[in-house]
Amino acid sequence: MKKFLTVIASLLLAATASAADPLPSWNDSASRRAIVAFVEKVTTEGSPSFVPAPERIASFDNDGTLWAEQPMYFQGLFLMDRVKALAPQHPEWKTKVPFASLLKGDLKAVAAGGEKGLLALVAATHTGMTSEEFDQTVSDWITTAKHPTTGKPFTAMVYQPMLELLSYLRGNGFKTFIVSGGGVDFMRPWVEKVYGIPPEQVIGSSLGLKYELRDGKPVLLKTAQLVLNDDKDGKPVGIQRHIGRRPLMAFGNSDGDFQMLEWTSAGPGPRFAAFVHHDDSKREYAYDRDSKIGRLARGLDEAGARGWTVISMKSDWQQVFPAAK
Repeated sequence: MKKFLTVIASLLLAATASAADPLPSWNDSASRRAIVAFVEKVTTEGSPSFVPAPERIASFDNDGTLWAEQPMYFQGLFLMDRVKALAPQHPEWKTKVPFASLLKGDLKAVAAGGEKGLLALVAATHTGMTSEEFDQTVSDWITTAKHPTTGKPFTAMVYQPMLELLSYLRGNGFKTFIVSGGGVDFMRPWVEKVYGIPPEQVIGSSLGLKYELRDGKPVLLKTAQLVLNDDKDGKPVGIQRHIGRRPLMAFGNSDGDFQMLEWTSAGPGPRFAAFVHHDDSKREYAYDRDSKIGRLARGLDEAGARGWTVISMKSDWQQVFPAAK
């Protein structure tokens, strides 16, 4: 009986410890310890590094940091689906570049069209409708579309360790923001449900809006004007414009996030910056220096000297994606 009770007590203690662990999908690695040590340092009252709650801002890139980004950015797949859905209303697209190339599946030709061609596709699929109409279009797509390789919903392609990190930080008085090169209007309809981040805490590349009356009711019409390219050096600009505080912590995965991490680290007092390194070809993808999507070269070269953490998917994460429900 005594042995039985000892076993039961051990199991209960293990269960309690597991329940108390805010980052169960993380291995006990240097990266995890660095995150926890930093959070404890800045949230412990009386500590010389204590930071008041209003100043605890954490910024996160989205593509490749909070959810997958291969084989192409998910908003690009949304754009492709929208062109195909709208094509019957535009017979001229069958011969008009870049629409004809996209409809034929010739993505190399689409890419060869450069920024001008991409903007034409964005204008055709993301503008000329009200903000509410676009929200509904995105919501409909995100609930039905599937990842081309895994067949999973895109919202199942989020990273479980990062979901835990977001929750852990919020539990310690941090306000979490998305700062992404993706379209802000593409992310806002679903991020609160998926990440627990409200739409007002999402910063992304932004197109124009025009106020007008339709049938006597005010609406905001989406226009093709590029207001903010929230990538690279545009990220600190977006942060200052929309938050007005320099982040205490910043997380990215590519050189497109370099300036956000640099801006964060340059602030006074304790700061934390990290890259998520895609080095797990079995459970996700392995890519960095030579990738056209999520290229990480300068970040790998300079992270050590700058005191930035490099989070290894392969070594630091026990689990990559949420368990299937």
